[in-house]
Amino acid sequence: METWEKLDSERRELAELAELAQEEEDLSLLDEISAGVGALRREVDRLEEKSLLSGEFDARDAIASIHPGAGGLESQDWAEMLLRMYLRWAEARGFKVDLNDLQEGEGGGIKSATFTVHGPYAYGLMLPEKGVHRLVRISPFDASSRRHTSFASLDVIPMLEDEGEIEIDPKDLRIDTYRSSGAGGQHVNVTDSAVRITHLPTGIVVSCQNERSQISNRQTAMRILQARLADLARKEREQEMAKLRGEKMEIGFGSQIRSYVLHPYRMAKDHRTGLEVGNVDAVLDGDLDAFIDAYLRQKASS
Repeated sequence: METWEKLDSERRELAELAELAQEEEDLSLLDEISAGVGALRREVDRLEEKSLLSGEFDARDAIASIHPGAGGLESQDWAEMLLRMYLRWAEARGFKVDLNDLQEGEGGGIKSATFTVHGPYAYGLMLPEKGVHRLVRISPFDASSRRHTSFASLDVIPMLEDEGEIEIDPKDLRIDTYRSSGAGGQHVNVTDSAVRITHLPTGIVVSCQNERSQISNRQTAMRILQARLADLARKEREQEMAKLRGEKMEIGFGSQIRSYVLHPYRMAKDHRTGLEVGNVDAVLDGDLDAFIDAYLRQKASS
């Protein structure tokens, strides 16, 4: 209510300024009024967005993972493009991002990437992006310049607020250390500071090599492991509920949520909401808010 009252006060001030400009025929105030209306609209949009984010974990930080589908170098390159897209989106939103783990692909692209997005409602905003993403383009790796279709998936889970939310028996862990990969030169870490933790009962593997010390990498990896175990527990509860309802909740890998077409035409289309955007280059550069907003509104109205 305090936020709404503040915005309503700004609206009244802009209305009074517009009335003053009209009475005195002062065109010099138009730029100030226009800028004020634009800023007010953005604040109202953000407030409305918050009202759509009412899930249990929506306000938390997000842990995201990207994996290429079948297709080798082509899909690995698409996975790297997706990573860039989400990093640019997070930057534009003012979120802080930690790139926890990056496995480069042979010949180019990436085999996997895990990153944490820190900021208000990061998980709630990234959750609509969870799923399979499809790219159609003329492959830069095909000497015959043929059209290729590639897939990559984004997984998103919420970061736990504290370590006490889920307990892990140390006996269930296998912890391996290895040397962090780097670009070379004097900044290469020559100690075994990277950490890989395997949770033996579930087979979940978490790696972290972003931090400078082994202790920091281990702490970050443990937090990610806890979040993934909590997510697994939630999925198991959902599956039990699905059995009771007689519904299937799992979606196969081929069920893409969005397609990005660069040839023979240019368009990004979300298959859940039907939203189409012609400027696919802007989308790949991180302009995702329209897709996220459309999905949240559809979900709220269903």
